[in-house]
Amino acid sequence: MNQPIQVYGDQRSGNCLKVKWTADRMGLTYDWQNVDILKGETRTEDFLAINPAGQVPCLVRPDGRILAQSNAICFHLAEGSALIPEDSFDVAKMLEWMFWEQYSHEPAIAVRRLQKAYKGLDDDQIDPELMAKGRRALGVMEMRLLSRDFIVAEQLSLADIALVAYTRVADEGGFDLDEFLNVRGWVARVENELGIDVNDGRFDPVG
Repeated sequence: MNQPIQVYGDQRSGNCLKVKWTADRMGLTYDWQNVDILKGETRTEDFLAINPAGQVPCLVRPDGRILAQSNAICFHLAEGSALIPEDSFDVAKMLEWMFWEQYSHEPAIAVRRLQKAYKGLDDDQIDPELMAKGRRALGVMEMRLLSRDFIVAEQLSLADIALVAYTRVADEGGFDLDEFLNVRGWVARVENELGIDVNDGRFDPVG
């Protein structure tokens, strides 16, 4: 019997949920190894032996090979599927948006969410530039979605999975998606496509 892949991740993290949603969409069997970021479990000796960068998500294949970085893992898991467009330019466009997500989207929206929801900081304690950068990122998406249902081509791709992870919980960082109606509608479409419960991955002050 083939061993399943192992995925190390924190299910409060959008970066980790991307991998889960991609694996689920692909119908893959995997063992989820929960790693609590807020408890410092990515800094333990055992975890650093797996990923010296001390970050989740991290994938361990049955053959022992290890892959980190959420979007790289998603690309690996989705190889040969409809989540990666057939047209080579569309593939490049998908990667463009996935790189943009990590460079211009996640560092503002995810970081502000972490500080506001998980660390409990007041707005005046948070770098105001995070709000400005996050709103600019949402504005870029709003324009992209003016006349299309998905970020690339005509169907769901990894670009949508990458971007929806933190966009759908942007309100937890103080961003109002009612100001970005195309983005809000797109979030609902992607959640429906992936079968994501609206409460999945949301901040739980008790949990």
